Amino acid sequence: MDCVICKNGITNPGEVNVVLQRNECTIIIKNVPADVCENCGEYYLSEDVTGKILERAEDAVKKGAEVEILKYAA
Repeated sequence: MDCVICKNGITNPGEVNVVLQRNECTIIIKNVPADVCENCGEYYLSEDVTGKILERAEDAVKKGAEVEILKYAA
């Protein structure tokens, strides 16, 4: 896929760390599968992966976490 941000790179399968913030809560999810631009590093998550990380982040917020670091698990 062509990168829609830099318009000069092509994306390749890889892994990224995703940082999500809501108010005082920061959630870091490591090793998330994504398509990553070889030029600028912008990443694109599938709908399925996005749903899973948002679900895990919501659980962390509900538990009252200030900072939570998780490893992605399919």
